[in-house]
Amino acid sequence: MQDDLKYLGLHIKSLRKARKLTISALCYRNNLEPSTVSRIEQGLVEAKYLTLLKIAKAFDMSLDEMLKFDK
Repeated sequence: MQDDLKYLGLHIKSLRKARKLTISALCYRNNLEPSTVSRIEQGLVEAKYLTLLKIAKAFDMSLDEMLKFDK
């Protein structure tokens, strides 16, 4: 479980960096707390469904698309 959180966090971080977004910019777009996104990217917390939806929206992708990644 902990590894899954880590891989998801790294994936979200790589998507964010590929779009040249800071955590603050990502959060501003979708009313998220920067500390929450930071902890998700570090694999420290489980992301809530609605939080993941907001992050996917910021990336202009569906949640299904965002969650497709290789470990």
